Amino acid sequence: MPVFAIAVISILFSVLAQIALKSGMSQPGIRAAMAPAISTDSSTLRVFLAAAQEPMVWLGFALYGAGALIWLLVLAKWDLSKAYPLVGMGFLLTMASSALMLGERLAWDRVLGTLLVLAGVLFVVRS
Repeated sequence: MPVFAIAVISILFSVLAQIALKSGMSQPGIRAAMAPAISTDSSTLRVFLAAAQEPMVWLGFALYGAGALIWLLVLAKWDLSKAYPLVGMGFLLTMASSALMLGERLAWDRVLGTLLVLAGVLFVVRS
């Protein structure tokens, strides 16, 4: 399999991890744990304990782990200075996925900024 394809698979795992983590952290149990108006150490601990009980949070961590293992294959073949900028594709994919899967609204300035990052990624890929 081409190294570029392996990199894209790793990046997709990271995108899906972000969607899973956001989904998990948007659950009612997490919202309730975050309810205190003033952030304290105990409220932070409540949020972490509530997050530890959310399956989507664990799925997000698992997807990140799998993506990291796949990324090792990329690093074994390519220079880091070539490989890492590809992670910038994740910005666009995460933004699009958050709109499609989570119903988030996309502002034009976010889209434009993300497209500028993607343009930089394309320059690196061509090198």
